[in-house]
Amino acid sequence: MKVMIVDDEVIIRDGLSTVVNWEENGFTVLEPAASAEEALQRIPDEQPEIIFTDIRMTGLSGIDMAREVKKQFPDTEIIIISGFDEFAYAQQAMREGVSDYLLKTSRPGEIIQSAAKARERLEVRRRNEEGGRVQQTIVNRGFLRRLLASGSAPDARTEAEFWDRFPDLRPDADGFTVLRIWLLSVHSSGSGERGGRPDGDVYRILGSRLAERLPCAWLEWNGALLLLVKSRGEDDWSRMRPVLGHVEAELGCRVTAAVGLPFTQLQDLPGALAAAAEAGSYAWLLRAERRIRYEEVASRRGIRTVCTVEEESELFALLRAGDTSRLQSWITDLLERIILDPEATPGSMQAYLHSILVSARRWLERAAASIGYSSPLPSGTPFDIYELAKWPERIMVHELKQIMQQYSGMVSASSPVERAIAYIHDHLDQSLSLQQVAKHVHMNPNYFSELFKRETGRNYLEYVTQAKLRKAMRLLRETPAKISEVAGEIGYEDLKYFNRLFKKFTGLTPSEYRASAEVCPSLD
Repeated sequence: MKVMIVDDEVIIRDGLSTVVNWEENGFTVLEPAASAEEALQRIPDEQPEIIFTDIRMTGLSGIDMAREVKKQFPDTEIIIISGFDEFAYAQQAMREGVSDYLLKTSRPGEIIQSAAKARERLEVRRRNEEGGRVQQTIVNRGFLRRLLASGSAPDARTEAEFWDRFPDLRPDADGFTVLRIWLLSVHSSGSGERGGRPDGDVYRILGSRLAERLPCAWLEWNGALLLLVKSRGEDDWSRMRPVLGHVEAELGCRVTAAVGLPFTQLQDLPGALAAAAEAGSYAWLLRAERRIRYEEVASRRGIRTVCTVEEESELFALLRAGDTSRLQSWITDLLERIILDPEATPGSMQAYLHSILVSARRWLERAAASIGYSSPLPSGTPFDIYELAKWPERIMVHELKQIMQQYSGMVSASSPVERAIAYIHDHLDQSLSLQQVAKHVHMNPNYFSELFKRETGRNYLEYVTQAKLRKAMRLLRETPAKISEVAGEIGYEDLKYFNRLFKKFTGLTPSEYRASAEVCPSLD
């Protein structure tokens, strides 16, 4: 803590500076001042927290100086150290904000004791002021949170309260300054896709550091750091970027900054927040970008939201194979294609990936039904569908690996006939001979044929034909594929033969069946 000594007598100045053990007691003594005028000139630059001054000096008195210091720097502790032991002097000094009155005959220990008390008073005031500022910041932050969460434009009273609470955000008189909402997503290093979620300390550190550089208000908002910045265009980004770099290096994280549209009227706050949130939702898709601007993504139209039959077949083959490394590669390639698509949006990606997970789950259910698997299938760990746009790789890998393991366990626990049935349903696009399937389950064809009929109640050829035709019925109901393509999907190249079999099984031609299914989707 810095101490300045003011006295026009050189022996007193030097004596107070050298005789008292200032440094040992935690004080730094500045160059003494020879007059009140010199002290007043130096104080703004040197900022002493404690001033020891004589009363009677050539020029301004110590009391006059105290009056001027208290006007500009009211927190400064001023201690009179005088050769006059007069009550009138002490009284006047106290009226001017002097905190203690010592005689020049005081011993060094008394002087240090007086300085220590002054330091304690300063520290108590600073703690109280800081506590008051912290409390006021918390209250202001709560007000801003409620305003943002309301989703509506503020009324006149709320708007007036906003500017009272955040005066630093008022637009400049020339109208040039605008407000912007930034959303900063922090991805901490560690396990998982792009790291795990950071704790609140990261956002508090980041918000505090940015507030030192930018006129802004900040709060944690839906898993991100929201900044309401008084902005002059791109200048705020140039001031933010070094802070982000320092925090990333210090805390081992990566920060993506998304910014919405600029606005000047508080009435536009809800729309500005929506634009910033939309830009922020691209954090995963545009992970190579440090800054995402709403203007750059607003025109994207989205990708298709349903997986194709070909993609389903490819995925089902991977799930049957049980190779987790190949599944991981397939997911990685799939997501890279999405990232490279210039029309991809978080919403369309979320819907598309969800369609893949739904298809995989339905495939598992059909496989279980085909072999008469009696145990209930685990439903898996529930996840929020909206998380697919934030952590797509993590969720896709977890969910599909789980389905792969469930299928493997289901098949390994089944009888030879159940395994044969699972194999049949997995290869309905092929011409499945009895010998081929018997070989798959390591059985003599003749014995397998007898066992198959005994357990299913149908001979092998009849079962395979019906399984193929049931798949055709599903494809006609659920896809726009041509009838010839449907026939090919179940291993029939002769379209006339397929049509004949289909009508014999359902009583309708494929075209009639599709038309009926459109009217009554539950038709089977």
